[in-house]
Amino acid sequence: MTIHGPIIIFFSWGRNQNGQLGLGHNEDSLVPQRVEAFESLAQGCKVKMLAAGAEHTAAVTEDGKLYGWGWGKYGNLGHGDRQDRMLPALVTAVEDEPMKSVACGWRHTIAVAVSGRLYTFGWSKYGQLGHGDYRDHLVPHIVDALTDFIISEAAGGWRHTVGLTSEGKVYAWGWNRFGQIGIGNNIDQCSPQLIQSLADMRVATVCCGWRHTVAITEDGNVFSWGRGTSGQLGHGDLCDRSSPKMIEALSKDGEACETIGKSNHSRIGGAAPWIAPSERYAVVPDESVDQVLLSSICGTYGTVPESDVKRQKTV
Repeated sequence: MTIHGPIIIFFSWGRNQNGQLGLGHNEDSLVPQRVEAFESLAQGCKVKMLAAGAEHTAAVTEDGKLYGWGWGKYGNLGHGDRQDRMLPALVTAVEDEPMKSVACGWRHTIAVAVSGRLYTFGWSKYGQLGHGDYRDHLVPHIVDALTDFIISEAAGGWRHTVGLTSEGKVYAWGWNRFGQIGIGNNIDQCSPQLIQSLADMRVATVCCGWRHTVAITEDGNVFSWGRGTSGQLGHGDLCDRSSPKMIEALSKDGEACETIGKSNHSRIGGAAPWIAPSERYAVVPDESVDQVLLSSICGTYGTVPESDVKRQKTV
């Protein structure tokens, strides 16, 4: 987004097969294109924040209105149907509930209201909406299990969701194959679960990767958990973890700058070959590392499937 006097202008670019760029068509764009839809609304509609899923986009305006566009097959746009939208469209089901922020998972959307209520909608095959079931929801629904709390922010991963309360407690739910829910097991959860190992701390912010989760506490400590076979958890190994573990090199109570300054950690015995990011983009390579070595390093934390293929665009 850019600011031109009183007008906030935002741009989009990239893949656009379902209209997720909000340009009114479904042609890909190799350069930033001005999204004019909000400017054409009455008195101009100032966008406060944006969130992007795999193939859909959501926005919250300064007056608290929620918009969704792009791929809508699972109801993830919140318009009560499964249709795609090529232009930003107001989510009328919560038009009277001012929104504070929005986040997108792969095929689901999470919105935090100014009131502190949490709404989710879209795909729920793995319980990632947190409504105690596995049904898709085509319009925003309040997460009833969290109505006793004020939700300050939320984040969405591929198939899991995380919510943070105003008291710094972290709840997570959805797909949990790699421990990304952070409750010490690999069982999917269709209702919010308190992450007990962080309950004695005040967490300041949370975020989700594709299959892992990160939290930063008010004390300046960073924790990560979930998928770790590319080193994305930052613990110096290739292990999955089903409970939060402090990232020593980034945490106030860890090794902090001393470790970062050295920057001389070697790879684990050469067990996993280095794969350039460009080669990982569309398809995750076969992750068949030495299971005996990985088991000895990771213990019960480590699991590596024989293959793990991401969704790939057909050319």
